Amino acid sequence: MHTRQEQLQAFDRLLTVMNDLREKCPWDRKQTFESLRQNTIEEANELSAAIIQKDMTEISKELGDVLLHIVFYAKIASETGEFDIADVCNRLCDKLIFRHPHVYGQEAAANAEEVSRLWEQVKLKEKDGNHTVLGGIPDSLPSLVKAYRIQDKAANVGFDWEKKEDVWDKVKEEISEFDAETRTEVPEGEDPTTEQKQRMESELGDLLFAIINMARLYHLKPDNALEKTNRKFIRRFNHIEQRAKEKGLSLNGMSLEQMEELWQEAKQTE
Repeated sequence: MHTRQEQLQAFDRLLTVMNDLREKCPWDRKQTFESLRQNTIEEANELSAAIIQKDMTEISKELGDVLLHIVFYAKIASETGEFDIADVCNRLCDKLIFRHPHVYGQEAAANAEEVSRLWEQVKLKEKDGNHTVLGGIPDSLPSLVKAYRIQDKAANVGFDWEKKEDVWDKVKEEISEFDAETRTEVPEGEDPTTEQKQRMESELGDLLFAIINMARLYHLKPDNALEKTNRKFIRRFNHIEQRAKEKGLSLNGMSLEQMEELWQEAKQTE
């Protein structure tokens, strides 16, 4: 690992390169906050994918891409006198110190759960009196992540199950309600009415919310779990497709039993 001095030299080098690119490269010179925004989102997603794959070399590379965007935004802002990278770092440090009174102040926190509750309490003190517990959750978050954050923030102020095992009754209740709604009689040859679809969608939402809550209580990240299952399904289905080609078969012409046999074969190879 590098020394603190080497780390500072590397960061200084990055700032120097960014200054050169902003001055000398036509593409870098024309970029704005708005033009970089979508690329920033893509870079964050690529970092997320590397983390899921546990590829440390790729994680290091993607972290660099994300850091580039942070430095890029700060450089653009410095040109108009709004702020620079020092402001970014200092404001972050000030916030971290303020939100960690158990490290920099007189508060006590014996474990990670107590730290999380203290973090939310301190965040509320930063805001004006109109701030709500759930008010800081971005509307743009993916629904799965947003549900987790909603539940986490509510739990940090005491709105939570007394025992994590109790959540299973809620999950079973929501499964039962969703099952009952899907069994609504629909005339032969007709689609469910708009009202029926809305009721089923509502019950499905309640069920998903309960499952996400269960995951939180067991310290699992549902978005990570789902992404790993997505990748597993793609890997196994690709195996079915490849083996079908080797056998001279088309997927459309195969029976479900034939596909299931290749699916089991894919599982055995993992």
